[in-house]
Amino acid sequence: MKIVLLTHEREVERPTNTGVLALAGGRGGLVERRVWSRVAPDQSLAQMLEGNNVGLLYPLSESSESDGTEVVPIETCEQFVLLDATWQEARKMYNRTAYLQKAPRIDLAPSQASRFRLRRNQKSTGLCTVECVIEILRCKGRGELASDMERAFLAFNEQSN
Repeated sequence: MKIVLLTHEREVERPTNTGVLALAGGRGGLVERRVWSRVAPDQSLAQMLEGNNVGLLYPLSESSESDGTEVVPIETCEQFVLLDATWQEARKMYNRTAYLQKAPRIDLAPSQASRFRLRRNQKSTGLCTVECVIEILRCKGRGELASDMERAFLAFNEQSN
């Protein structure tokens, strides 16, 4: 299994970036980061998204029903791509990257609402990056790793209090 965080360049240095928790907690290279570029698309990522058993995690509500978005069950995927950015940046990344728009999508059914409190103006129905990774791990039967990552997230989330 592989989880790729496609990170907006502004997100890399943000102290509230939860993608770093997924990177630190993803044992054995399970989670990797690639920095998104509008002018230099990541061709290897584009090829990966054309393969089998791969899905892009991006809200289905953010695309039109007429765009032909293929939805694949999370259980059939072994490779995942997540947009690691603010919601506004993620929307721009998706809309400006043709290979993301063509990618098969997965849809998460989170077990609970987001507990991320370090940023304002977040989608009420959305999860932060590490929460998405935790949900994927749970769906793929990696409960112990998900629990370890969740503990790290909860401690990180308390840093502003």
